[in-house]
Formats: sequence, C-alpha cells, structure tokens
Amino acid sequence: MAGVAKNHDYHMVEPSPWPVVMSFTLLVMAIGAIAWMQDWTPWLFFIGLAGVLYTFYAWWSDVVKEANDGVSHTPVVQIHHRYGMMLFIASEVMFFVAWFWGYFDGFFRFDDVEQYTRVEVTGGHWPPTGIELFDPFHLPLFNTLILLTSGTTVTWAHHALLEGDRKGLRWGLVLTIALGVLFSFVQILEYTQAGFSFSGNFYGATFFMATGFHGFHVFVGTVFLLVCLIRAERGDFTPQRHLGFEFAAWYWHFVDVVWLFLFASIYVWGSWGVALTGH
Repeated sequence: MAGVAKNHDYHMVEPSPWPVVMSFTLLVMAIGAIAWMQDWTPWLFFIGLAGVLYTFYAWWSDVVKEANDGVSHTPVVQIHHRYGMMLFIASEVMFFVAWFWGYFDGFFRFDDVEQYTRVEVTGGHWPPTGIELFDPFHLPLFNTLILLTSGTTVTWAHHALLEGDRKGLRWGLVLTIALGVLFSFVQILEYTQAGFSFSGNFYGATFFMATGFHGFHVFVGTVFLLVCLIRAERGDFTPQRHLGFEFAAWYWHFVDVVWLFLFASIYVWGSWGVALTGH
C-alpha cells in the first residue's frame, strides 16, 4: 500500500496486529478478574492487565507515528478524529448520567412507602440512617478550586502552543499535571476520612461510584496530559498540528465540568440539613 499513489484525503490504515492482541489481553484480564473474585489467583488478572497496558502503548505509538508523518492525518481525517472524540466524550457523559440517575433516584424516592425495599435500605431517610456526610466546603471545595485552576492552566498551555510559546506550553502542562495529581491525593485523603463505606448502604454505593469513576477519569486525564508533555518536549506539536493535545484539553475540561455537577448536587445539595464529618 505504501507504494501506491494516494489520490484521496482519507487515511487507509495499514494492517495492524493490535486490535486482535487487545481483544486477547482483555479476555485474559476478564478471566483473571473472575478467577480473583472466586479466590483462585490474582496473577492471571495482572498478566492480562500488563498485556492491555503494553498494547495501549504500542497501538498509540503507531498512531503518533502516523500523526507525525505529515501525510496520513489530512484535514479530512482530522475532522473525523474530532467527531470520534466528541462521540467518545458523549458516551462518557452517559456513563455519568447513570451514576447521577442512581443517586437522584434514591434522593427523591427514599420515603415512598410503596417502595418497601427502598425504605428498608435507607431507613426512610436520605442519606440513610447513620450516614455522616462530608462538609462540602472543606476538602470537596478545595478539590473544586484545584480542578478549576487546572482548567485555566491547560487553557494557558493551549494558547501558548497556538502562539508558538514552547516555554508557556511546557509550564502550562506541568502545572496542570501537578494539579491533577494533587486532586487525586486529596480525594484519596477524603476517602480515608469517610463516615460510610461502599458496601452496606445505598448512599455509599452511589457516592463512591460517582466520585470514584470521576477520580479514575482524572487519573486517565493526568496520564493523557503527561503523554502530551513528553510529545511537546519531542517537538511533535506545532501551532498547525496538535490534535493529540487538543483532545487532551477537551477531555480535561469535560472532567472539570463533571466535577462541578458532582460538587453541586452530591456534596452541596445532598448535604443540606444533614450531620457532617467536618472533612
């Protein structure tokens, strides 16, 4: 295919082993997870996980090479990449809709006497009887300020890239990554001080699924930005061609917006008139 003249704007992908390899390693990881849950052995899961991580690295390395060859990612292809990223973020939004749905279902219907099971698991109160919530204006507010600041620094990095300011790009990314790591540290600290657990109550399950899933996205976004920093140091990005960084910035802003909804609905609104832990 490389020797055939290209007379169109589309990228014909070369044959790649990575889709098959990824399928196999995911299967190994899934079987390993089941084995671990059945108290057999955790090693199969970690072998599969290592394979998945390596496949991610190898597959995305190939994509980076295509992005840097100046031929494969034409303007038409870049538009389609943007559509793909938009659809990916839309699918992530629907994930979070599920967690919000579960939380608000408990919030609005805890006292419905027709729903015996719901009253049974909550004690007729929301949050359930015995649950002591976080003070939203302590660690949660601090984390909110961290993420809002990180949204500013990643925007600074983006504008610096557009203006050819390599130093501004570098420091904008470094600060954003540092703030992402700090956010994760504070969230872990918050979890250690929780007055409830994941199991045993409906509130804990919905709270940890919503905030924990968001925390995982912060971790992924931090790694995404770290890769962008490495690529920026290698000179991969130019003011005209920087699709990978643009997607990382989109993803990070998405994480920011989701956290604002989490903070406003679960931490602030969900804690009105309820005993707080002070953390």
